Amino acid sequence: MLNTSLVNDAIHIIDTFTEYCGKAVGWLTAAMVVITCAIVIMRYVLESGSIALQESLTYLHATVFMLGIAFTLKRGGHVRVDIFYRGFSPRTRACIDLGGALLLLMPVGVVLFWLSIDYVSNSWEIRESSAESAGLPWVYLLKTLMLVMPVLLLLQGLAEFLKSLKFLLTPPCVTRQAADAAPRTR
Repeated sequence: MLNTSLVNDAIHIIDTFTEYCGKAVGWLTAAMVVITCAIVIMRYVLESGSIALQESLTYLHATVFMLGIAFTLKRGGHVRVDIFYRGFSPRTRACIDLGGALLLLMPVGVVLFWLSIDYVSNSWEIRESSAESAGLPWVYLLKTLMLVMPVLLLLQGLAEFLKSLKFLLTPPCVTRQAADAAPRTR
């Protein structure tokens, strides 16, 4: 049988971690705006440029997407065929979410991680840096995100799987009572 206390704790820990990471990464978008403004001012007002500053914008952009993927999953922001999904019952949606996590999300996360190991390892071995002489020397750190991203995605995928499983194992009468007791939103 499912230990609901352990499952609830696992879901809470993963969700809290994902929420924290997502909010922290969100601040990088503000940094991207500031850097973009600096690049524009340097280029068009001061008539100069900075390859390192331009590359830092690319690094931040990649970081936002790679580290924000789990947060987006948690918030239900990934693309799905909502025209059908939203019309299904909560139990049918939970079955779809459970199957999607088990058959698609988790295997893809594992494959992404597995296929990235050699690529990232090679980059670390040579301490890969920018091809530009004035560029940033930390390409290997950027490539490390290719390992971090699937781990974060797998963690949040596990939380989503557990949420769906918990919902499906909860008797329908208990689920209905909880829904009736929940505050209504408009």
